[in-house]
Amino acid sequence: MLYIGIDLGTSAVKLLLMDSDGKILNIVSKEYPLYFPQPGWSQQEPADWYEQTIAGIKELLEGFDKSSVAGISFGGQMHGLVILDDRDEVIRPAILWNDGRTYEECEFLNNVIGKEKLSEYTANIAFTGFTAPKILWVKNKEPENFARISKIMLPKDYIAYKLTGVHSTDVSDASGMLIFDVKNRCWSKEMCEICGINEGQLAKVYESYETVGCVLPEVAKELDIPETVKVAAGAGDNAAAAVGTGTVGDGRCNISLGTSGTIFISSDKFGVDRYNALHSFAHADGHYHLMGCMLSAASCNKWWMDDIIGNVDYIGQQQKIDCLGENHVYFLPYLMGERSPHNNPNARGTFIGMTMDTTRADMTQAVLEGVAFALRDSFEVAKSLGISIERTKICGGGAKSPLWKKIIANVLNVKVDVIESEEGPAMGAALLAAVACGEFADVKAAADKVVKVIDTVEPDPALVSKYEERYQQFKEIYPACKELFDKIL
Repeated sequence: MLYIGIDLGTSAVKLLLMDSDGKILNIVSKEYPLYFPQPGWSQQEPADWYEQTIAGIKELLEGFDKSSVAGISFGGQMHGLVILDDRDEVIRPAILWNDGRTYEECEFLNNVIGKEKLSEYTANIAFTGFTAPKILWVKNKEPENFARISKIMLPKDYIAYKLTGVHSTDVSDASGMLIFDVKNRCWSKEMCEICGINEGQLAKVYESYETVGCVLPEVAKELDIPETVKVAAGAGDNAAAAVGTGTVGDGRCNISLGTSGTIFISSDKFGVDRYNALHSFAHADGHYHLMGCMLSAASCNKWWMDDIIGNVDYIGQQQKIDCLGENHVYFLPYLMGERSPHNNPNARGTFIGMTMDTTRADMTQAVLEGVAFALRDSFEVAKSLGISIERTKICGGGAKSPLWKKIIANVLNVKVDVIESEEGPAMGAALLAAVACGEFADVKAAADKVVKVIDTVEPDPALVSKYEERYQQFKEIYPACKELFDKIL
């Protein structure tokens, strides 16, 4: 049988075709626009997602036996707000995860409702990227649109609805809405009341590997696939990436270097850190995870290479870097503000330490190291909870850089396992579809069978020592700049 994994990303949808043995047969990517109507705003048109998803599936299946398709599932950009009216028509463009317009709403939630209450209700506190602040923003700034809301959905769940006609979501993606009681895996009545919505406006919640329905007859006809194709709920992109990298089971870790960057730690038990610096979410395997999320990771390097120095030879520029652990230039990677652990939408990207002999290579190196240092900030929070991590998987576009993997291994002082497939969310989505169809007993069994480690980047004690000194300097820069960030908006 064949399984389709759909990774609905910020810049493109990636589609992956997998067989029953976990072999990747084909991969297709389709781009769509991203809109920035005002500084700090980030929006997309849900119709673009669906149009490119359908086009992508058609291309993905060219030359394959379409009658063998058994299941479809998703990994998707989290937190985005999609609102539908009573005819299931999209009311306004989707407000995305990296949108920073909800500063006032977050201030209200964190300081008026209170972080302790939010953590009690949802296991998390308010971040500008989360969905609940976006709902409040629409309520406050676009009351006419708020009054029309019949359904509140997340990006990938809109695609699932278009395929099945079912309003669904999964526990991992719902965890990032700040409306979900993570510990008890259900909607929070208190948060619904705070947001001025009712549970009927929210989708039915499924485990990530559960079937929400089969493809609609008209969809099956258009795609030339059986009407019996099952659609599984899927997962938020980071939980799906964790499945795709085998980060399933207690104490496993994965680092994702995509547009955003995450440290993902799976756990059999529910837990929350004291200051809610890490997100506490439900995992796609039926358990839980902690996650530190930075808003700009590989996108920092893309910005630096494409927009600033105008050189897309990423590998060539990195080959000029030869003095790891000795760079005097530092970079704060907060180009879109920051979530974990600072929770500050006003934070900004910052270079510091340049002198007349600073080179382009020094600046490029600082960007790569700045992302690694920021990941370590979240890593340190996990260590404060008594979590011991000796190794991590890695995925995302940045994971294709041998130099970046080496930097991360030494900044974090962990072994970095490189897996055979770096397709992360799309692979995880395909595995969730296979579990839903009974191909595997459960998510862990699927990941254990399919995910293979092909290389390990070992930390070098001498380099670890150098980077320890550099990190201690790096972590003093943000506190020194924090008040200034608030003034230069």
